[in-house]
Amino acid sequence: MPYSLTVNGQLHEVDADPSTPLLWVLRDHLGMTGTKYGCGIAQCGACTVHIDGTPTRSCQVPLESAAGVHVTTIEGLSADSSHPLQQLWVEMNVPQCGYCQSGMLMAAAALLEKIPNPTDQDIDSYVDNICRCGTYPRVRAAIHKAAAGTKA
Repeated sequence: MPYSLTVNGQLHEVDADPSTPLLWVLRDHLGMTGTKYGCGIAQCGACTVHIDGTPTRSCQVPLESAAGVHVTTIEGLSADSSHPLQQLWVEMNVPQCGYCQSGMLMAAAALLEKIPNPTDQDIDSYVDNICRCGTYPRVRAAIHKAAAGTKA
């Protein structure tokens, strides 16, 4: 039975097992490979997407639960990498290997939507993705700089 998914504002019909994790639906069925597989147990955050605006670890969301919600992936954050966080990530050399960064960016974007001027404690508790390279100080600095740029 096909499931209807709205991903990055586009409706998709996916015919897969209802228990297939959203991560694999995005990557294998829809060809959106920006969302990464890390641990498969919702701990690392590499697979973070937004579901109805909430950062969610897609490796633990079955396809049947994703039907009827709005999913935003790193590809949907901006079509041309023009999102302020994406630009700051490059400008400030945030990633080293870069593997975890799509999930990190999705968590950071959701944080700034919820808390436009986050403290270090807000960032540490909200962006709890694991970065094996340890670029947390640069992640925090980029989020603060993005917040400063969003103030009116």
